[in-house]
Amino acid sequence: MADAAGVQDSKGVTNRNRSDQEAKMERYESDGQIPRCRKTRFFVVLMLFSGMANAYVMRTNMSVAIVAMVNHTAISHTKSSAQSKERDGDFEWSYKLQGYILSSFFYGYVITQIPFGLMIKYYGARHFLGWGMMINSLAAFFIPISARSGGVVGLCVVRFIQGLGEGPIVPCSHSLLAQWVPPDERSLAGAAVYAGAQFGTIVSMPLSGLLAHYGFDGGWPSIFYVFGLVSTIWCVIFICLVQESPAVSTRISEAERRHIMEAIWQAQPEERGRIPFVGIAKSPPFYAILVAHAGHNYGYETLMTMLPTYMYRVLNVNIRTNGIISSLPYLAMWILAIVFGILADCLIRRNCSITVVRKLMNSLGQYGPALALISVGFVHHSLWLTSVIFILGMGLNGAIYCGFKINHLDLSPRFAGLLISITNCVANLVGLMAPMVAGYVIDPKPSVDNWRIVFNIAAAIFIFTASFYNVFASGKQQW
Repeated sequence: MADAAGVQDSKGVTNRNRSDQEAKMERYESDGQIPRCRKTRFFVVLMLFSGMANAYVMRTNMSVAIVAMVNHTAISHTKSSAQSKERDGDFEWSYKLQGYILSSFFYGYVITQIPFGLMIKYYGARHFLGWGMMINSLAAFFIPISARSGGVVGLCVVRFIQGLGEGPIVPCSHSLLAQWVPPDERSLAGAAVYAGAQFGTIVSMPLSGLLAHYGFDGGWPSIFYVFGLVSTIWCVIFICLVQESPAVSTRISEAERRHIMEAIWQAQPEERGRIPFVGIAKSPPFYAILVAHAGHNYGYETLMTMLPTYMYRVLNVNIRTNGIISSLPYLAMWILAIVFGILADCLIRRNCSITVVRKLMNSLGQYGPALALISVGFVHHSLWLTSVIFILGMGLNGAIYCGFKINHLDLSPRFAGLLISITNCVANLVGLMAPMVAGYVIDPKPSVDNWRIVFNIAAAIFIFTASFYNVFASGKQQW
């Protein structure tokens, strides 16, 4: 424990000279404590991972639910072989209206990004994340009644509120990672946390399909009741057990506290107080992240919101099987995100340039799915080939978590929450257009040719933004 006579600074670190710090760290290392004292930060990363999973469950379950909610026979005047075996839904919503419903979540999500990115520097991240997700979780219970009583407008309002609640998840997660994870562990930790998005999608899609078919209250409403309850329980655990930083944690060992704070202290300059708005606005590496993030979100949201509909309408996959098959690409992305995270950290520890590692991983993560999207439009005759291409493409997309997605922490650990709040805001403004563009393209006629246009637009955006990132990105600390 810290010497009681020591003077504590604002971060809770004893105000001793650096040689004393280094001597104590050498003693911990020689005793073999450092490799074993990862329990608390592992728990924080686990909670952030499960929080990200919950966030994406709440975000993606509508993509499957809407397939069961809509009367497809009424809006298309034809009935596919998959539909002939399923009970049509109650709502006659055109593909354009479905696009607006699927996008409404993101309108609430984007407007909270920058405000939270600014506030967490002064008020911390833990409560914003925990209580924001609580709003998201509780709003899920009102989706069935809003759809039945309020129609499209009522449903869009509740999804908008859910988006507001989920807004803090990314900037707050970034801020907590910067506080809890030493620099040489951030590729893997960041990949693990953000891979929760894929894990949540893996859980959401097949279970949503099963609940839509077998669930209570007409099937699809049970999707929101079940996942809303699970997410509410997570919020309670997170608020009660996760703390803001090692400095204020009461559950961390002294060895782990010192290791984390010493590693982070050595990696960043002294606190200067002011947010470098002018420097950020003039920074090419920051714009590289911004453009890559926006391109990724457009392509990812295209698949996340429209893949179940494509499987249902073009490949005639029924609602139960649809959720399972639609989740397989995200399973591949989740697994490979961890693999790429381990590889990236190994390369960095072997003195490979962080800039090179970020660009390499980002290229795999964006060029790969672009090729898959171009190819998939030509294999619609085969469910097996379509599934394999989606799985390979989305699997490679997992590399982005060691590319642009964690690059904010390289540019500035101190302002990482603000940086990602800005890029995430812009990226989701771009991403919310994806289901609307897809709805407009396929609404006149949901043919294979029109679906091919949807996929080619997303592929072109992936290629352009990945190339922009490769030209301007950097892994060097800026602020």
